[in-house]
Amino acid sequence: QVRLVESGGGLVQAGGSLRLSCAASGSIFSINGMGWYRQGPGNSRELVAGITSGGITNYVDSVKGRFTISRDNLKQLAYLQMNSLKPEDTAVYYCNFFPLRAFPSWAQGTQVTVSS
Repeated sequence: QVRLVESGGGLVQAGGSLRLSCAASGSIFSINGMGWYRQGPGNSRELVAGITSGGITNYVDSVKGRFTISRDNLKQLAYLQMNSLKPEDTAVYYCNFFPLRAFPSWAQGTQVTVSS
């Protein structure tokens, strides 16, 4: 069983940057795709970015060109570099498998707040 812990969120002004980290425990990290998801106020949870075990990336249109997902299989870490942040990026960010499993469990996430 893989345990995921997100970190790196915070309060930032519009136009600023943050780097989120996801630490995974368990021996199957390297063979799974990993994704970053977010849930903003009043919104459903959505996929922000995903990266396959082979390094192929996928982004939701609203973050293309601003966010970069990456992974370090040796350290069992996944990252989300977020640049040019906008107030609409405000959300709780979660990491999980990509694509999601049938009945995903979610960690507590990390709060990102972008002020205008």
